[in-house]
Amino acid sequence: MNLFAYDYMVRALIGATIIGLAAPAIGIYLVQRRLSLIGDGLGHVALTGVGLGLLTQHSPVWTAVVVAVLGAVAVELVRERGKASGDVALAILFYGGISGGVVLTNLSASKSSRSLVSYLFGTPLTTSAQDLVVVGILGAVALTVALLLRPWLFAVSHDEEFARVTGLPIRLLNLTLAVTTAVTVTAAMRTVGLLLVSALMVVPVATAQQITRGFRATMYLAMALGVSASVAGIGVSWQADSATGATIVLLSIVAFVVVTVGAGAARRVRAGRPSSARRPQDGATPDDAAAEPHEVVLGR
Repeated sequence: MNLFAYDYMVRALIGATIIGLAAPAIGIYLVQRRLSLIGDGLGHVALTGVGLGLLTQHSPVWTAVVVAVLGAVAVELVRERGKASGDVALAILFYGGISGGVVLTNLSASKSSRSLVSYLFGTPLTTSAQDLVVVGILGAVALTVALLLRPWLFAVSHDEEFARVTGLPIRLLNLTLAVTTAVTVTAAMRTVGLLLVSALMVVPVATAQQITRGFRATMYLAMALGVSASVAGIGVSWQADSATGATIVLLSIVAFVVVTVGAGAARRVRAGRPSSARRPQDGATPDDAAAEPHEVVLGR
């Protein structure tokens, strides 16, 4: 049966493609900084924004964006000033955000609980044309930041002290990454849901890291894997009548397991070869992950 024969499927596939690109593109910086769970924290904060939107009868997506951005800025400033550890800040986001969302939802109309569940776990098949426009705008913002600011964001994520020595605006870049992460989380509400978006930001990156060496190659492969899992998850969930967001995440995890096992087997095979067979070829270039901070210094 042709999926493209249905308008709602076309909208779902377009939305999944946008999120499949944007989530890993931002997630790779979080993985590099060992902040893989920040997406979960911001997802819980965005839940308060959703509850606020349902209570005030405004668009839950835009209220979630505003609240998540404020939460991201607050956490980054707390982390920077060292008044509390990153773990404590994330814990506050987790519990305060989800509690605020539940309380505000309970104060709103009784029919809102079902709507809240759709934001928690994603319902891409119910994406309207207006929803798709919002997802497109937010996804475009996230992709623009992730790709255009890649050398500078990489420098800050890889070695913040080195980036500070080169004269980069550390606070501005950190805040930009935090805000963009919040935007990405809220953009993914319709596709994978607030409780599962962190997996789409992290798992494709972890999968790509198994078979790539450079930062640039890892980013592009992670984006390809994110799109593949999102689009395949839409199709599988439609055929199997399963939860779409959970299906997308499960496919991402399956890909991670398969790639990890395959990469481990390939490494064992290479380890058994004579050392001369593993000698790098003439003209091999250094890993771009190590070279990119110097690109910042040289202005390339």
